Amino acid sequence: MATTYRDLNLRAALNTKLKGAKPHDLQDIIEDAITSQEEKTLPGLGYLFELLWEKSDAKMRETMLKTISDALTTV
Repeated sequence: MATTYRDLNLRAALNTKLKGAKPHDLQDIIEDAITSQEEKTLPGLGYLFELLWEKSDAKMRETMLKTISDALTTV
């Protein structure tokens, strides 16, 4: 039976793969995903951002939004 996207639980797969990852491991993963510019890495980066957002307070969220907004003006 072929696996379809709706059968794939990306969050669970990433949690399993990254459980116990150290900050430098995560940095390597993020930098590699950005450097490779492969579309397939975007959902994983999105999930990492989701985790960051959920654990952030209002001030940190404001800083992230400002940083993203500023970055988009230079794209």
